[in-house]
Amino acid sequence: MSIRERIERAFLYGVFICYLYLLMKILFLSRVPIVDLFNSHRTFVRSINLIPFHSISEYISGSTANLRRFAFGNVVGNIFIFIPLGVYLSIFKNNKRAISNLLFIFVVSFFVEVLQGLLGIGAADIDDIILNGLGGWIGILAYKGFQFILRGEKKAQTAITVLSAIVGLPVLYYFLFMIKMRY
Repeated sequence: MSIRERIERAFLYGVFICYLYLLMKILFLSRVPIVDLFNSHRTFVRSINLIPFHSISEYISGSTANLRRFAFGNVVGNIFIFIPLGVYLSIFKNNKRAISNLLFIFVVSFFVEVLQGLLGIGAADIDDIILNGLGGWIGILAYKGFQFILRGEKKAQTAITVLSAIVGLPVLYYFLFMIKMRY
């Protein structure tokens, strides 16, 4: 591996670590401060939905503008936050098969929802698992599309590195440091 490839790989790992930090912040720390996460005096409000597409159908049939705005943010947000995971898994995992990466994304999303339900953070929702899986699948397809268009894995990784530098890092910086994520 050349020095350029090592630097590129290290950069991608750095962006991936920042992405994982943002993911943890969004999924676990956006509603409850870290010091209160395991506080025994904190009131636990649990919301669990095990019926597929129930929340999404409620959002679609919502009558108020605020509910529709929240619904759009929830649906689109759950898709978008897992797109990078699909891309980076396709790069970093030795097993490049899309189905194994998609299964991994569903397992990660399932554990996130279980933890949210156990800790009383937000809502544990089967629809979130479906939407997160859709986002991961879009990320996997995007990586495969880069490989097809650019005709090679190394060129696709270079393109993703450049996109991570131009788009990914500024977006990560904005969400991690410039706005306070409290809903």
